Amino acid sequence: MNTHNEDDYLDRYEEETARRSAREARRRAMSRAKKRQAYLRRFGPMIAGAVCVIAVIAVSLTVIRSKVSATERGEGYTDENVTADQGILDEETADNGADGGESDADEKEPDDTAADDDGQSVDSEFGPYAEDYSAEREIFFEGDEVTGFEDASAPSEETVFITYALLIDAEDGRVISSRGGDARIYPASMTKILTILVAAERVSDLDDPVMIDISITDYAYSHDLSAVGFALGEHVTVRDLMYGTILPSGADAAIALAEYVAGSEDLFVDMMNDKLEELGLSDTAHFTNCVGLYDDDHYCTMSDMAMILKAAVENDLARQILNAHKYTTSHTPEHPEGIEISNWFLRKIEDKDTHGEVMCAKTGFVNESGSCAASYEISSSGGHYICVTVDAWSAWRCIYDHVAMYDAYVE
Repeated sequence: MNTHNEDDYLDRYEEETARRSAREARRRAMSRAKKRQAYLRRFGPMIAGAVCVIAVIAVSLTVIRSKVSATERGEGYTDENVTADQGILDEETADNGADGGESDADEKEPDDTAADDDGQSVDSEFGPYAEDYSAEREIFFEGDEVTGFEDASAPSEETVFITYALLIDAEDGRVISSRGGDARIYPASMTKILTILVAAERVSDLDDPVMIDISITDYAYSHDLSAVGFALGEHVTVRDLMYGTILPSGADAAIALAEYVAGSEDLFVDMMNDKLEELGLSDTAHFTNCVGLYDDDHYCTMSDMAMILKAAVENDLARQILNAHKYTTSHTPEHPEGIEISNWFLRKIEDKDTHGEVMCAKTGFVNESGSCAASYEISSSGGHYICVTVDAWSAWRCIYDHVAMYDAYVE
């Protein structure tokens, strides 16, 4: 064997050794995750039960001590008195916090005080606004035929700087304003609107647990995508995946959701394209992935994206998720306090003058599309509008272009 061949052999040997080491590391990681899963399934209920019992005992002792103390003072305190005093104490604490320093929320987000108290809890399967969700299905126009491009006015170049802009009256499908409004675009992470719509039509148990495996974490890392930050081996709920797909635009959540629903991303993408056909958009729209990665064959038009958002708003569960400003994921051993995630578009636009309230939104970015977004607003006079913009130079510029479009045309 000559020296050259021997060097090649050694290089191949080292590469193979490295690959085997990597595979073994992944195998060990998965094995540890499975052991944690088995441990939690076996002992989790007992631990939770013990914690509940301890909490009940602690609360009972506190109430007993309060009543005994009140009796000794001869004040005849009742539970209502204790509750009222606690309320006064809470108000004093809040006042002291306001006067004496920043709250925890202010320390975390010093530039975003307007949205600190707007986080949404999930009180039922469809959240706190379930009774309002069916209205859009009655209000929005039927079908997908957008009309009036030829009569639509162009947005002012002095206020709207984005390359492509489209504003539609969702009640009759009429285009109100357009700049390149029916151009073909690369939708970037606006794709995830369709991702959660397809999932929302198929999931039956939002509390079903899903394990985050190495293929999910590697996907987000290898493509340099935004992620919720789930840990390898962590068990989260389907609800966490739905919110995680939209609020922080998490690729880890979207891929896990696709695999949960369809078994693989490829099969899930087939479902997405079937949904495009059902919506009447398949002639001008086609998707190749569920996260919005750039691909020449991953495209739609501006009006297609508006119709995708319209269909999502008409779905109870998808609308709730697109409407959420903040959400905290499940408490797990990996994240004992959960992960707090936010829809920054909604939180940043809510204090701007749009002549109404932006109810739902999803942003996106790839180099080929710049910063882009699709949003849905209910105006102060009760009108319903959908806005899509593409190719802003920054996320902030994208928000202000939506503000300008609503400010100029919404009554």
